[in-house]
Amino acid sequence: MSAPDERDEMRDQLTPAVVLAEPEALELLTHGELTVEGRLVDASNATLYCAASLNGVTGACVYKPESGERPLWDFPDGTLAHREVAAWHVSEASGWGIVPPTILREGPFGEGMVQAFIEADHDVDVVAMVVGDDPRLRRMAVLDAVMNNTDRKGGHILPVEGGSHIYGVDHGVTFSPVPKLRTVLWGWRGRPLAPDEVDGLERIRAALDGELADVLAGLLSRVEIRATVRRTDALLSNGRFPYPSPDWPAIPWPPF
Repeated sequence: MSAPDERDEMRDQLTPAVVLAEPEALELLTHGELTVEGRLVDASNATLYCAASLNGVTGACVYKPESGERPLWDFPDGTLAHREVAAWHVSEASGWGIVPPTILREGPFGEGMVQAFIEADHDVDVVAMVVGDDPRLRRMAVLDAVMNNTDRKGGHILPVEGGSHIYGVDHGVTFSPVPKLRTVLWGWRGRPLAPDEVDGLERIRAALDGELADVLAGLLSRVEIRATVRRTDALLSNGRFPYPSPDWPAIPWPPF
């Protein structure tokens, strides 16, 4: 294992994240030349740190090739990258911008998910945010309920610029038609949804009857899309955050 100063030097040699407006970010991710610079070894599936370069602009991104996906008993093989992209589209429909720009494309190791790399503000204590039920995490909890996220760990929560915005990443195990929400964000279980949260759900629901449904049809099964509609309808009908299921572990392990 490298010494701490050697690891710091290695990180300094990596391409840094770049902040771009969404259209420019998508253009870079979609058409930029991908160069693998490292691997995020804590991930259970192959997760590669890459540089994307296009027209003189270079920025960091994460590339998860389908060929590097670990088989799971409860999700079809070779579908995790598609679910990551579907999560971005649902996030966009909400208007909350929780999931970083994410696309599906060919890369050095075949087709996979490519996502803008987010440089988190490590001065923000994510554990304290989760344990203290920080209200900035409420929208993420709502989005996870829509997507049936089965792996919302604390490490998948990325605050930037002092927590001015909170991103969520790692959405490969989402959209199962079987209820299996598993998250560290249970602080608001059973509580009423706020008006802005209802507004976001209504935007998602309207999109599920239109363009979003067409996009998801290329990423998820019809059963999974119908289940997403049902979950969104249930949240709007109940007007409350869901409770954990008694038939499924409520919190992922490890939680952070």
